[in-house]
Amino acid sequence: MINRWLDSEAPTTGDLAQRVYSGRLIGAERQLVLHGGGNASVKTTHTDLLGQRIPVIYVKASGADMAVAGPEGYVGLRLEYLKRLSVLETLSDQEMINEIRTQILDFRCPNPSLETLMHVFIPFKYADHTHPDAILTLTNQTNAEAHIRGALGNDVVILNYITPGFKLARAVHEAFSENPRCRAIVLMYHGLITCGESARESYDLTIELVSRAEEYIQSKVKSDLLLTVAGQVRATPATTLSVASQRYKAIAPIVRGALALRTEDSCHRVILNHLATEETLAFVESERGREVALTPPITTDYLVRTKAFPLWIDNPDFDNIAPQLSKAIARYRQQYEAYVGRHKMQDGLLAFDSLPRVIFIPGLGAICVGKDASAARIAADITAQSVAVKGAIAAMGDYKAIDEADLFTMEYRDYQHAKVATTVELPLCGHVALITGAAGAIGSAICRGLLEHGAHVVVTDLPGEALDGLVGQLRALYGGEHVLGVAMDVTDAIAVRGAFAEAVSVWGGIDLLIPNAGIAMVSTLEDMSLEAFRKVQRVNVDGTLNVLSEAARLFRRQGSGGDIVMVSTKNVFAPGAGFGAYSASKAAAHQLARIASLELASIDVRVNMVAPDAVFSDGYRRSGLWKDIGPDRMKARGLDEKGLEDYYMSRNLLKASIKASHVASAVLFFATRQTPTTGATIPVDGGLPDATPR
Repeated sequence: MINRWLDSEAPTTGDLAQRVYSGRLIGAERQLVLHGGGNASVKTTHTDLLGQRIPVIYVKASGADMAVAGPEGYVGLRLEYLKRLSVLETLSDQEMINEIRTQILDFRCPNPSLETLMHVFIPFKYADHTHPDAILTLTNQTNAEAHIRGALGNDVVILNYITPGFKLARAVHEAFSENPRCRAIVLMYHGLITCGESARESYDLTIELVSRAEEYIQSKVKSDLLLTVAGQVRATPATTLSVASQRYKAIAPIVRGALALRTEDSCHRVILNHLATEETLAFVESERGREVALTPPITTDYLVRTKAFPLWIDNPDFDNIAPQLSKAIARYRQQYEAYVGRHKMQDGLLAFDSLPRVIFIPGLGAICVGKDASAARIAADITAQSVAVKGAIAAMGDYKAIDEADLFTMEYRDYQHAKVATTVELPLCGHVALITGAAGAIGSAICRGLLEHGAHVVVTDLPGEALDGLVGQLRALYGGEHVLGVAMDVTDAIAVRGAFAEAVSVWGGIDLLIPNAGIAMVSTLEDMSLEAFRKVQRVNVDGTLNVLSEAARLFRRQGSGGDIVMVSTKNVFAPGAGFGAYSASKAAAHQLARIASLELASIDVRVNMVAPDAVFSDGYRRSGLWKDIGPDRMKARGLDEKGLEDYYMSRNLLKASIKASHVASAVLFFATRQTPTTGATIPVDGGLPDATPR
């Protein structure tokens, strides 16, 4: 492992600044910690409001990611009182948390780590706690102590697994008391603790010990590669990455549908992440792959992300995997419920759903599952680490697992739940929406509304600055993992198919389609050319048919229902003179949607429409339709742009200015299934009697 400390970049003053610097170096190494795992601390002093210098400790906040955490990612606590807790024999989680929180310097801080007292009791200024792949490879196998001594020598203390919290803190305290020259402790199934009087001393020791462990493992594996599985060295799996990807795209919607939890009024959906590296493919294809994969996790820290055991699909039939998958998931649910039943739940805690978070499939790799893209990615990263560690262990000897009771304790520990809990689960969490014509005024507002309600959004439009700018803006506001930009021409069936396939590849499927793309032109029937009419029809009718057809096929494969909300127009019900091509084509598209509501109801796909009028812009983003027809309308009425907007506002009953956000709200009404409705149209026009659906 490379030592990345650079004196030219490291802070020269400030204990916390140096803590943050070395913490980021550790957090950036995926082979040391993953996604909020591990911990770090520094003991220093703080000047209180009375001007007194008091001893304090800064400990990484629970769930904070060291790779990016600044000073705000470390919780400051008064040290002296907490040190005195070492004399206690026992301390419950609730008591421990209460005592810790009473010593926080700033009440606004997040929860400190579950292992805060362990850091308090360590008799050194700096301490680092990591979960290195190489150390876990040594601890999680038979003859573990001999391997650890062979790799690291006798200078480290080895502690058998102890549940993190006060018990572990006491054990670490005793270990340092009995071994005053000790600078490192190996925790069975839990990782490595290093410490020192400077940030660099502790960091250097971490890198040194992990490097020694890596070298030892390499010597035992007797290969230049650590791509080892079940005693075999396989640099090239039988299945290529390309084939694995094709198989995944074919079955991902089926998998995702099988994992959806449906109720009468809603559907709890998940996001998928395909883990297909050469190492993972070799792992699932190996003779002992199934045996090794189904062993308990390498450490308890990530149980809330992956559960205690994965699902394995034997001999997958990729051409007809649905019945095989259904039976496998049913068996998994029975096994998981039995696992929960074997152990006593903590008061006030509910069991997780009984669905898998990781699915191993020979010939495909692993499918990792989360409530959103971030959770699915984290599960994939943890699974990749597990594959690497378990593969290396299998190449050296036999895997030795942590006791099931200890697994359950950590999986259902309320402090662990708090790491991944959200205050409110948004109504479209886990849902994937695809919208056409997204870069226009109405489209951009709908995108924002969907993202604000938790959806993952496939933002499609013609290629160009408008699409690129919107995608960049949405990613900045809502995060890159919830926004996928895809250039797509709705009149090109191949491009439409490709956009849907990309959504499947990235998130596993689509649940909500919003056909919004449309163009207009101003012409009387007398003067209209057939080619001009056909151009409007190709976008408004052919484009709508293309996306409806592709969505119908996907929804049927997915088998978990879905929604289509088409952006129609008041012109369907009240067409305007000189606007025949637009009115006729949108009426045809509207009718296609109504037919879709008839054809797809049997698979629980609801198809509804919203019919806006006179939406001129969404902030600075102007409506493409009004850009085309506005000048003609202003000229015909002798109005400027402001006057035209006032004219359309004055003609509706409510004298309301219709905004793009109003259209988004109507879309969300249907998308969130607030009523059992299909085949309906919501006017968003301020009240136009002639345009009332009938």
